[in-house]
Order: sequence, then structure tokens, then C-alpha cells
Amino acid sequence: MRNKWFSIIGRTVSYKGARVCSDHFTENDFHEMSLHSKVRRLKNTAIPSIWIKQNRKVKKRESSLFQETNINVSEIESQNDSEIEFQNEKDAIYCSPKNCEENDTSNDVESEERSTVPLYDNSEYQYLQTSKVPTLHFQASLPRLPIPKLEDTCRRYLNAQKPLLSDKELQNTSACISKFLANEGQSLQKQLIHNNNENPHTSYITEPWFDMYLRDRKPLPINYNPFLVFIPESDPKYNAQLVKATNLIVSSLRFLKSLKDNILEPEVFHMKPEKSDTELFRNVTRLIPSRFSWYGAYLFKAFPLDMSQYKNLFNTTRIPELEKDVIFHDSSAKHLVVLRRGHFYAFDVLDANDSIRSPREIAACLKAILEDDRPPNEHPVGVLTTSERNQWAQARSHLVETGNLEILKKIDSAIFVMILDDEVIGTDHNKLLRTYLHADGTNRWFDKSFSLIVSKDGYSGINFEHSWGDGVAILRYFQDVKADISKKPRFHPNEVDELAEESVNIERLQFSIDAKSESIINQQKAKYQDWINRLYISHTIYEEFGKNQCKKFRISPDAVMQLAFQLALYTLEDRVVPTYESCSTAAYKHGRTETIRPCTLETKEICVAMTRRQTELSKSDLKRMILDCSKAHNVLTKEAVMGQGFDRHLFALKKISEKSGSIKPIIFQDPAYDALNYNILSTSTLSSPVVLAGGFGPVVSDGYGIGYMIQDERLGTVVTSYEGSRNANKYVQTLEHAFKSIHDVLCT
Repeated sequence: MRNKWFSIIGRTVSYKGARVCSDHFTENDFHEMSLHSKVRRLKNTAIPSIWIKQNRKVKKRESSLFQETNINVSEIESQNDSEIEFQNEKDAIYCSPKNCEENDTSNDVESEERSTVPLYDNSEYQYLQTSKVPTLHFQASLPRLPIPKLEDTCRRYLNAQKPLLSDKELQNTSACISKFLANEGQSLQKQLIHNNNENPHTSYITEPWFDMYLRDRKPLPINYNPFLVFIPESDPKYNAQLVKATNLIVSSLRFLKSLKDNILEPEVFHMKPEKSDTELFRNVTRLIPSRFSWYGAYLFKAFPLDMSQYKNLFNTTRIPELEKDVIFHDSSAKHLVVLRRGHFYAFDVLDANDSIRSPREIAACLKAILEDDRPPNEHPVGVLTTSERNQWAQARSHLVETGNLEILKKIDSAIFVMILDDEVIGTDHNKLLRTYLHADGTNRWFDKSFSLIVSKDGYSGINFEHSWGDGVAILRYFQDVKADISKKPRFHPNEVDELAEESVNIERLQFSIDAKSESIINQQKAKYQDWINRLYISHTIYEEFGKNQCKKFRISPDAVMQLAFQLALYTLEDRVVPTYESCSTAAYKHGRTETIRPCTLETKEICVAMTRRQTELSKSDLKRMILDCSKAHNVLTKEAVMGQGFDRHLFALKKISEKSGSIKPIIFQDPAYDALNYNILSTSTLSSPVVLAGGFGPVVSDGYGIGYMIQDERLGTVVTSYEGSRNANKYVQTLEHAFKSIHDVLCT
């Protein structure tokens, strides 16, 4: 069968009731091979042993990924990827549920019996996707996040400092780097490599990154929780609050069911979608065993992404504890928690068989909640999730002591939280942004992995807790759900008047509030109101050019955005500042993020030239300088995506040093290190055609938080800052001029 692999897997197996399985690549040891050797061996000599087994039924694993657990970071990291696979690799049957149903004759139902099956008890309703390739098929073979060479990290770190430091400061920092390289840096690097080799199931950054998030005592809203807003539906009737909320819930559950049953499409980045995002790709890769499947995808120039974070997307809450929070997950829960006017409600959206209830049942429950005429809760417990984490941990402990444990468990284990706001947003863009970023806290639960928020006039969006995962998982969920509710909504406006009394029991979660809790709630309401009153939030949409025109100019759209951010700041302050751009490393097993440092010598040079209007420089000269900026930015981006940035590497080395209790290495004693990590400009993008707006708060008290979108024909930003330090409104006005200035130069 040697060299017949591609011809074999392209054949159609016509034998009735047959299944195509794989148990492959005997006599080939891939363990010590390089990446290119593995790919070459896979392409030229890999031999799948394909056979047919009649009437073989798909077996569910006894131990699912979604087990009830109260986990902390060490427990998360102790899991091997094999433990989070949904099916046994050696016993895998690679067939879609549709094909399995067609071939499994034991499940045939007589026509008379079939007519009695409920309308929604079928895979078409229950699943958002039924992928041929199992969801976690590529997870076991994902490449590991590389640890950069220490010399490369130090060189990149010094380059990032160059535009920010004076000559004297740079000389001192360079000396600190040299001493670090010659002394403690080497031992820390060896320890990091040793730790990494001892934990082949994960990445070197995951444990310290989780630890950093969960130990931080700052409140979650604004500081950490970002938001995204869906673009409205084209038909206004589907933007009605009840209709929109029902469809969001149903589509979210369809996503969840596909994920739990391992038939959600794997997350894959296609370099050339026309060649790799095809049935051939899926038919080929599904036949390759999980431990080699990544290399098969690589042959198509397709790159599977890490999906380990998806297990905490649903049924998950960050629970406050003194010093360090924990992540709680309970996949057995079948209910949703709904917040309205500060009151909590719960009802089951999955039945005893884990099937999604009908849209009308779900809508009837929401309708009953919307018609509840209780006034706003005088003691809204949700506002406590806006507290400093130690204070919230103490307040929560008191709530438990006063008999509220079961209610808290109900909220913590809920699939997610649906928030129904009484606010009418209309055309008030500022109100829209504030509603989804922070609101007044009385109708929120910021600890949840994510909350869907629907306004009275049908705007909808998401606010998500950041410790459990990054934007890649959220954006995938966001886009898939939006596509589902737009293309095939399951609940329609004309059904609202036909809703009967709800058939699902709705439980109102009534907290027992004593005088102490009442006082804590009232104090936190006032404190939070004062906090959000000091927050500026502004936005701009520049429609003169976008991604398409940038391509014509042969310039990176992201480089244009980052240059505009630098130019606006330089125009206002006549200086450059430490700048952070988040970049995903999800191409690697348990990858999280890396930092791109957009403030470079090239951007500083063009900012000086454009603001001082140097007459000796023509527009052609400026255009050349902008193109140089783009090239430099592209290099930094490529390095970061490939795990070759310097920020996470230095962060991991610093954490090892701190754990050892030794003297702080000289590189971390240098004031320039702390200054670089005091990010005045913190930027991040989650660009998508279905995102209306997105953003987050400043990460330092005198900084800017900049969420931005790059679309085909326009550029958009949402900017936040605090009163008394920097003014987001003024920055946005200057940013608009920066966009125009850059555009004018590029058009020459």
C-alpha cells in the first residue's frame, strides 16, 4: 500500500453499513524527527491501514471532557491532551453524525414511530455543526510553543527599548542585558527548558499566565473583561428583545452541543482557503490519527489552532478567593441564569437527555421574566462582582455563611448568563459602548466566563472574563452564533403572540441579605458609580480606506492602525510611549498570547517627520518611510505569531527567579524594564464583519485602552481613558487627523 495513501482515502466506501477507520503508520518512529522530516515522511511513506467494519456503533467515552470539577491552575495543567480528547484515538471512527445515522441500521425507526418523534429531537436542530473531522482531532499533534533563544530575546528586548530611552538610559539597559546574558540568564533559561521538558502536555507560558491572571486583585470590569457587540439583524423584527435573546440562546446551545459531542468544526487557519478549506482537506485529515494529523494539515498549508480553552467557554465561573481566584467548571448543569433588573432567574434549557428544549419553551420562559413587574432589586448582589477581588471574596464568604451557597452554585454552574436590560440605546453610541463595557453593575455578573447582553431595543453583545481564555475562542463562538441566528433563526416574531404559559419551571434565585451584606452592596454601588464616572470612552470610524485599499498600497492594515495610534499620541505629547499589541499564539499547543511592540525606531522617525512638517521631506519620502514602518511591523508580527517575541519569555524567566527566592536579576532591576511594561497604549483587535464594536479599559491609570477593527472599507476604534490623566475624546479627534494624514501620504 506504500505511496497509495492519497488514492485510497479519496475512494468512496459503498459497502452498506460500513465505517472507515484508521490505525496508521506502523514501523515509522516519528519521535526524534524534525518538523520537515515528519512532513516528508508523512507525505511519502505514511500508510494508513484502512479497513471496513460492519455495523460498528460509535461509543461515547466514559470520561468526557466536560466533567463536573472545581479546578485550579495546577489541576488544569496536570491534564494531558489525551485526557481532554472527546474520543479514544485508537478506537476513533471518523464519520460525521449524518453518515453514522445513515449507516447504523440498528437505529432505524418505522415510519409510524418516526412520526411521533418531537420536531426538535433531531440533529439538524440540536447541532450547529456536524463536522467530519472531530473537534479535537488536531490537538494531540499541535507543535509546542517554542522557547526562544536567550540571545534573541535580549536582542529583541533591547530593540524595543531604543525608541523609548535616552542615549544614557539605553547604555545602562544594554549593560544590564549583557550582565544578565553572562550570568543568571543562563541558569534561568536552563531551568525554563527543564520545566518545559517535564510538562510536554502544555506550554511554558500557560501556568504562569493563569497564575498572573488569577492572583491579580484588581476588579474584573474595565480592567480585564472586554466586550463585543453584534451587528444588528437586517430585519428589524428579529432585533426585538425576546426574539433576539431566544435565538441567541438556541444558537449558543447548538454550539455547545456540537462542542461537547466533538463535531464542532476544528479551528484551522487556512493560508489558501480555496485549496485547503475543502472537502478533500477534511476527507484526508480525518483519516490521519490525531498524533500525526497536524502534519497532514500542514501539507495543505493549513494550520490547526489550539482548542484547549474551549472547555471553559460554557458552565464556567471565576470564583473570588483570598490571594488567588479559582476557575470553577460544572458540565453537568443544564440551566441558564437570566438577570433582569438585578433579579436572578434560572431555568433548564437542556432536558434530561441533554437535548435542547424547543425555541418556544425557551421563549416562553424569557417572556415570563420580561413580564415580571418587580421593581429593580434594592440589593443587587451582582454589583459585588465589580469589587476588588479580596473584598469580593470576603463578601462572598459572608453570603455563603448567611445561607446563599446553593444560589451561588446555581449561578457558577450555569451554562452562561443571559442579561436582559431595560435600557433603550437607540442611536446613542456612547451609551452602547458603556452598556457592554461596564453598565452600572447592578444587572451584571462579571465573574461568568461570558454573559450575553440584550438591550430593550434589541442590541446584543457579549462581556467575557479573560483568565480562562483569549479572544480566539470567543470570536469563534461569536461569529458562529451570529451566522446561525442570521441565516436560520429558530424563533420568529410571529410566534410571540402564540406562546402559551411556560412549560419549563422558572426558579427565582432570591438571596438572603442581612444588614452586613446590604451595607457592602450599597458601598460597592457607590464606589463603582464613582469609578465609571471617571472613565472617558470615545470612538471613531474612518471610512476613507480600509483593508482593501491597504492591499493596493501594499501595506499592512495593522501597521497603518498602529502607526496612526503612535502619530496621534506624538501629536498630542511630542513623545512616544510604551505600546502593547496583543497577538495570539494559538498555533501552538496551549498557546496564549504574545506581545507585539509597535513603537519602533521607524514609527518614531515618521511621527517626528509628519508632526514637524520637515520641508525637505516630500510626500514620496514620507510614503517610503511609512512602507518601512510596515515592513518592520510585519517582522515583529511574524516573530510574535511564531512564539518568537520577547515579552512572554522574559515574563517566564522572571517568575522562575521569583519562585527561587534568589536576588532579582539585574535586567529586572533596571527601571527601563518596568517602564516598558507600563503600557500607556494598550491595543487589541478582534476584527470581524459581524462585530459592530469592541473594546476594553486602560490597563494603567494614565493610559489608553484601544480596541480596533479593520474591515474591508473602513477602520474603527474604541478608546478609553480616565479623567484627570489622558482624554479619550481628545485622542480620538487627533486620531482621525492621523488617519487622514497617513491616507493622504499613501495616495501620492
